[in-house]
Amino acid sequence: MAAGEYLNRCQRISRQERAGRVPRPCTNGQNPLIPEHEINKMGADNERTHLLFVKALGSRSCLDGVVQLMGCHPQYLESFLKTQHYLLHMDGPLPFHYRHYIAIMAAARHQSSYLVEVHINQFLQVGGDPQWLQGLDCIPQRLRNLNEINKILAHRPWLITKQHIENLLKTGEHCWSLAELVHGVVLLAHYHSLASFVFGCGISAEGGHEGGHVLRPSSINNQGDTTNGNGNIPDPSLAHRRRRSVDYSSDSEYLADRIQKFQAEKENEEEMLRDEIWIGLETEKDTSPPTRALEDKPVTMPDLSCYVEDPEFGYPEFARRSGEQLPVFRAQDYSWEDHGFSLVNRLYSDIGHLLDEKFRTVYSLKNGNMAKQRGCDFSALKRGIWNYIHCMFGIRYDDYDYGEVNLFLERNLKVYLKTVTCYPEKTKPQMFERYWRQFKYSEKVRVNLLILEARMQAELLYALHAITHYMIS
Repeated sequence: MAAGEYLNRCQRISRQERAGRVPRPCTNGQNPLIPEHEINKMGADNERTHLLFVKALGSRSCLDGVVQLMGCHPQYLESFLKTQHYLLHMDGPLPFHYRHYIAIMAAARHQSSYLVEVHINQFLQVGGDPQWLQGLDCIPQRLRNLNEINKILAHRPWLITKQHIENLLKTGEHCWSLAELVHGVVLLAHYHSLASFVFGCGISAEGGHEGGHVLRPSSINNQGDTTNGNGNIPDPSLAHRRRRSVDYSSDSEYLADRIQKFQAEKENEEEMLRDEIWIGLETEKDTSPPTRALEDKPVTMPDLSCYVEDPEFGYPEFARRSGEQLPVFRAQDYSWEDHGFSLVNRLYSDIGHLLDEKFRTVYSLKNGNMAKQRGCDFSALKRGIWNYIHCMFGIRYDDYDYGEVNLFLERNLKVYLKTVTCYPEKTKPQMFERYWRQFKYSEKVRVNLLILEARMQAELLYALHAITHYMIS
């Protein structure tokens, strides 16, 4: 789809929204990742989720796919909605149309047509200049200057230095204030991370503004169609597959046994110390996305190149044999709790509290049914996922035993985590299906929430660290 055609489509949808002509339901059978009846049942049984859905609708006539899937965990959804509303709609340093355009720039780095389309519509609704939607060549130089930090934060945040900050803040016609820059950086990190969630959960703009979902687990496809043609009636084979998950066989039993064994004793400490490696590099061979041809249905992506400069710039593949390594960022020297929180809260009032609540909420989500039935504490697993994601960006915790990562995270899960974190646009349906086959959908959504928040915190740590160096130099 050409950029001009894509823009015309978004402008047409925006006019329809204002006129109230967009179809109200979004769950019209276009979500093969989580069956529609599962989402409907969840909203009906959980009053808190239902109220959050109503709140999220606001003046919109359609509930988007992100909110629907986050509804699996209403405690987190509430925190997410508060933070996003504050970033986009409350008083702050940046004009409203700037906020939505920054969201477009951030989402385009990962080719998320879903998020780009959402914020093109909102950009137009708040009075943004349609000419800007022709691409970066048509926006003010001041806004375009943010693109370098956008690029680095999205793919190689460890490269950000105080010089990048100084270049944006220096006096002149196109300079930024410190408060504006912090607002912009938080928006960039938010939408880079949200793009990971969108691709990791299979949310797609295909099917129109409603936001269909294109990831269908391959094993479900092999068992047959899951609907009756209208997308509302589940196939018996799918129901049988969900019943099988209650038996906690295969992957779930294996994982539970490993967790229980680890909690009971650490018999192999010497081996763990030997394996306490720079995980992001050691597992590079295993966790790179498959290069063989996958049996996916081809999807025609809109051309978002007008919003991207230097499209070849991405997450690097580090070759251990050549000696190339990630620089080490020690969390003990600069952490969110001790440094980042206070700085961001001082420069952009209250956002630190909202972000901190969101980080804490995703980390404190209750264990799923599998963990309850088996009597397992999943805190070690959550910590392993979080620290593994930070490891990919060079952040290391001296007080963490990285042997836990090797113990708890199976290869298929590592493949999924690395792909969704580092290059989410390359996520394939098979990757979602291959790990934790017996776990419920909501538990896999929770993994994606951990990815979202761990990645966002990593980007913010690097950006705020650079800002701190600028301020004290």
